[in-house]
Amino acid sequence: MTQLLKVQNFVVSSDGFGAREGQSLERPFGHADPGTMMAWAGATASWPNRTDPGGSRGLDDYFTRDFAHNIGAEIMGAHKFSPHRGPWENHEWQGWWGDEPPFHTPVFVLTHHLRPSFTLSDTTFHFVDGKPAEVLEQAREAAQGKDVRLGGGATVIREFLDADLVDTLHVAVAPVELGAGTRLWFSPDELLDRFHCDVVPSPSGVTHHLFWRK
Repeated sequence: MTQLLKVQNFVVSSDGFGAREGQSLERPFGHADPGTMMAWAGATASWPNRTDPGGSRGLDDYFTRDFAHNIGAEIMGAHKFSPHRGPWENHEWQGWWGDEPPFHTPVFVLTHHLRPSFTLSDTTFHFVDGKPAEVLEQAREAAQGKDVRLGGGATVIREFLDADLVDTLHVAVAPVELGAGTRLWFSPDELLDRFHCDVVPSPSGVTHHLFWRK
């Protein structure tokens, strides 16, 4: 059975940025407002951090619910894991997510500054420095036959796209302009030489772009 490399629920602004500059401990998305970027998912009935009953159903809820389906490992960039730049001064930082990370699989963090693996709940973080194809091979082995999710950020997704390793992408375009930051694309049309694409607007205001290999 083919193991897919999938981008799921990745959010960009209408001008193609996944995050703004100025990332810090207090601002994981830089100067972008994560509440605005992720409002479509947070409003759904299946949002995992929901503390009150209710929430929307329909298209947005389907994508939120499908996020973990058949995923056996995740690959992410160093700046999705941490705001730190340069060598680790200590190993106390263990991610933004507390003692119960939302991944529930092995996670491979791409970084030039290695550190020992560690486990929180049912998620083990591995720190790797390699070419996209090499890291994907490690993630596929860890996924034990399931698919691998490419979690971002935008720079990492572009690296794997440029290496022609991505099988499917779901990108939600939020109705906000950022003007600067880490860019996924100037236009989604850049991917049409290699991918089919369906574009589906949602009542929440985001537009879902679904890509799959030709």
